Amino acid sequence: MHLFYNSVISDNIINLNEEESKHCIRVLRLKSNDIVWVTDGNGKMYKTSIIDDNKNKCVLNIIETIDNYNQRKYKLHLAISPLQNSERLEWFVEKATESGIDEITPILCEHSERKNINVERLKKVAVSAMKQSLKAYLPKINPLVKYNDFIKNDFNGLKGIAYCTDERQHITDWYKKNSDCLILIGPEGDFSQKEIDFALQYKYTVISLGNSRLRTETAAITACMVFNFLNKM
Repeated sequence: MHLFYNSVISDNIINLNEEESKHCIRVLRLKSNDIVWVTDGNGKMYKTSIIDDNKNKCVLNIIETIDNYNQRKYKLHLAISPLQNSERLEWFVEKATESGIDEITPILCEHSERKNINVERLKKVAVSAMKQSLKAYLPKINPLVKYNDFIKNDFNGLKGIAYCTDERQHITDWYKKNSDCLILIGPEGDFSQKEIDFALQYKYTVISLGNSRLRTETAAITACMVFNFLNKM
């Protein structure tokens, strides 16, 4: 099954962009009448056939449309401090997308090692991972936001902040199956006590991901994997 991404789809014809067209025709060597699948990243999956195998503008005809493809009953939003090594953040976005995540927000914390990120690059990584894992939902990648500004935002669901302290609940005891969930993951130097206190004012719960000390991206993907596992039990 070959899956491609096209965010704008209307009528019964899909025009792949130049990058997707080249991958389809030049790399995979597909040709007219071959069957390919396309997603809009919003839950729709399209079964199509190639009607014009132009390597710069491949044209597809929609045969079948599947709505809400593998839709989940719950949503996961992870807010993560930027990493000094951008490749580690890209790794997290890739693996989280493959595992299943709905939204990612980079948050600027007191101990954050990096003050800027390339959001467009992260979006491309997410698109590639979505296609690789045959998913129809593209996670939303938000711009970098200051920690305090993010905490003040409304969220209708469980709100947890991963922090190394004795006074915390393990994620498996805290999370309620099929609930929307927001989890904050701090930088290598962890959240400051001031940041923890501020989150508690906005009804966040301090949670634990286990006894091991984890890298930021490892903690984030652990939270993602546990969340998805608990919802499949």
